[in-house]
Amino acid sequence: MNKPQQAPNATIVRTSFWAYSAQQVFDELNVSATGLSAEEADRRKKIYGSNSLGKKTSYKWLVLFLSQFKSPVTLILLAAAIVSFYLGDQTDAYIIFAIIFISSLLGFWQEKGASGAVNKLLEMVKLTATVLRDNKETEVALDEIVPGDIVLLDAGDVVPADGLIFESNELFADEAAFTGETFPAEKNTAIVAKDATLARRSNAVFMGSHIISGTAKIIAVNTGTSTEFGAISKRLKIGPPETDFEKGIKRFGYMLMEITLILVVIILGINLLTHKPILDSFLFALAIAVGLTPQLLPAIISVNLAQGARKMAAVQVIVKKLSAIENFGSMNILCSDKTGTLTLGKVKVEGSYDSSGTESKMPLLYAGINANCQRGFKNPIDEAIGEMIIEDVKKYKPLDEIPYDFIRKRLSILTSDEQGAFMVCKGALKNILDICTQADMGNGNIVPIAPQLAAVAAKYQQYSSEGFRTLGIATKAMAGKSTIKKEDETGMVFRGFITLFDPPKPGIQHTIAGLQAVGISLKMITGDNALVAKHVSQSLGTQNPSVLTGDDLRKMSDAALMHKAPATDVFAEIEPNQKERIILALKKSGNVVGYMGDGINDATALHTADIGISVATAVDVAKGAADIVLLNNDLEVLISGVREGRITFANTMKYIFMATSANFGNMFSMAGASIFLPFLPLLPKQILLTNLLTDFPGMAISADQVDEELVRLPRKWDIVFIRKFMLVFGILSSVFDFITFGVLLGVLHAKEQEFQTGWFVESVVSATLIVLVVRTRKVFFRSRPGKYLLIGTIVVALLTLLLPLLPFSRVFNFVPLPFHFYVAVFIIIACYIAMAEFMKKIFYQYIYKKA
Repeated sequence: MNKPQQAPNATIVRTSFWAYSAQQVFDELNVSATGLSAEEADRRKKIYGSNSLGKKTSYKWLVLFLSQFKSPVTLILLAAAIVSFYLGDQTDAYIIFAIIFISSLLGFWQEKGASGAVNKLLEMVKLTATVLRDNKETEVALDEIVPGDIVLLDAGDVVPADGLIFESNELFADEAAFTGETFPAEKNTAIVAKDATLARRSNAVFMGSHIISGTAKIIAVNTGTSTEFGAISKRLKIGPPETDFEKGIKRFGYMLMEITLILVVIILGINLLTHKPILDSFLFALAIAVGLTPQLLPAIISVNLAQGARKMAAVQVIVKKLSAIENFGSMNILCSDKTGTLTLGKVKVEGSYDSSGTESKMPLLYAGINANCQRGFKNPIDEAIGEMIIEDVKKYKPLDEIPYDFIRKRLSILTSDEQGAFMVCKGALKNILDICTQADMGNGNIVPIAPQLAAVAAKYQQYSSEGFRTLGIATKAMAGKSTIKKEDETGMVFRGFITLFDPPKPGIQHTIAGLQAVGISLKMITGDNALVAKHVSQSLGTQNPSVLTGDDLRKMSDAALMHKAPATDVFAEIEPNQKERIILALKKSGNVVGYMGDGINDATALHTADIGISVATAVDVAKGAADIVLLNNDLEVLISGVREGRITFANTMKYIFMATSANFGNMFSMAGASIFLPFLPLLPKQILLTNLLTDFPGMAISADQVDEELVRLPRKWDIVFIRKFMLVFGILSSVFDFITFGVLLGVLHAKEQEFQTGWFVESVVSATLIVLVVRTRKVFFRSRPGKYLLIGTIVVALLTLLLPLLPFSRVFNFVPLPFHFYVAVFIIIACYIAMAEFMKKIFYQYIYKKA
């Protein structure tokens, strides 16, 4: 035996492993084809790190805490407090530091809890790979793969690392993420040049691609950030595309920034013109900016989304990407395959017929041999055939195989009997007929196929119109052969049909009606022929379904499809690459589109949809591409998840309403009051305390009850609605603030500290209680708030009323208030709530009917 060639430098091998033999790579990585031991794999993980693109750091929580201070307004306020400290006003500086620290700590605590909860949920749908460990096939998480691991790849698998192929059988990989090529790349074990482009490295597979068909064994060479995918990720540093919700939050932030900047400049200018202290005026303006800035919004959003994810997990829906929850709730079109979602997914063999349409056991026997011998990705059809009692099928042993792929749409097996080797091919009828020259008419009567094609087509139409899926079966003698290749698929004998039936799920009509009740229309996208798809659609309760075929799509422009797609119920005979085009057309026509898929060819469609949905039993590439994974393949589960998504969105919007009604009004009132008052209407520390106290009830928003009408139909982020809401309810709040000013100055003749204390009490109590009004479109006492929101509101209101009487109130420059002031506050707030209820009715009926 020849001694293996001495392997070159390890770094050179790992950077161009496709240019070396498998043995050289084995030697350099000190591994054999039997794989690593578990102990060695652990050792290598410590050396090479986790097989992921993100770096884990022990400083993660510190970074999260420091990120709470990233707001420019907060940083400026901290700087100003430091200046105040060195100028001698140390008490105020300490108070400002304390309030900002408490607000930031609350945000950190909420986001940390949300992050931990989501990570636990993601563990439930973690992707795995099959490797050889201790010479046994073992399932490990993708991030556990290390250089030197022997990885077994099959159709539907995600490639977990950059690796060299040393065994393969008709392997095809989707490398579109690297090459942009639509069609799968064919792979083999032949060494290629060191300077070969990625598209020409036919003996290598790369992290980020996935297997379309065939099988292989690879040796993992590069993992994590050392992979080609890691290099691209480092260069581009591109995150996932923003959802409509994220874009809306950003637009809302810009709107608040503009308003804040204008108010701050005006207030600062007025206070300086009226000769108020410069530092106090500056701090006052910044405090108003903080008051206008919903500091806890990021934390509230994170908590709402994490709470939504936990509730969705309770109904068997796992959220992989939190920001997708809003899109889930906004979804108004769901595209889905029929098998396993609309139907039982338990295919049954209905019949076996020869080429003339006469019942015959022979096509079923050949189909059984094919299904039993194939070693690739098992599907429900093979399982159905395997469940049939077929005599002697086990005696046929596989010699070779040409795996199924989505171009040929057939699978060929080489086996043998007493008469020698022969090939059995099973697949889509048209693709089987394309490789046949003869037909078996029964009783050994073999005739040329051409004259029989019309009769075969008529039988196919008949079976399809009855709702049966029809497969073709063909054979060919291969005497003396031990291997087969695609070129052998010609000159075959058509043996007949296998008809299969997948009955609709029990209660599916009720489920579809439930989807329609929550504003979601269902569209079927299937590779089955139009007659079968139409029959299934009718059995599901759709009368006269509109059907569009793959051939129709090819003849249609994008503009025409955008017009046609929303009115289509069934897309049939669809090629995998056409799914993306359908989804894009639906999105461009103004819909929020969900796509539910579990197959190898669904990855692109799942990426393209606004919300990609898969199931726990899906192939890895589908689960990897999905935003949401259903633990139970049931549309009823989906409906429950949609409702939770809408509840999450509604509760997030409640915090927005709170921040844009009373808070905005109070800050606007302060700006106005500073014009005519000889003193600051509230001190900076009092404004910050106002902001902190009014944020406390908001922390319980995620557990609030949501009215049924807010979850009945899809809702989208609407910045115009928010702007109008802010103007109407912000101005209303300001009106009552000025009424409070009038009572304090004209009736009670309040001095500076009494004025500040009185307005603090009124503004906090009114801003806290108004949450109970704006959280619902009903009259507030007809919509029960969540327990924690109600408790938080009552506690903050009572604390605020008592605060001027407490010993430490002097720290905030508060003074006790006379009893008759509390009576006046009660009357003002009662009138404010009553007027808010009246304006709410006017707003939703006349000002913004669309909402």
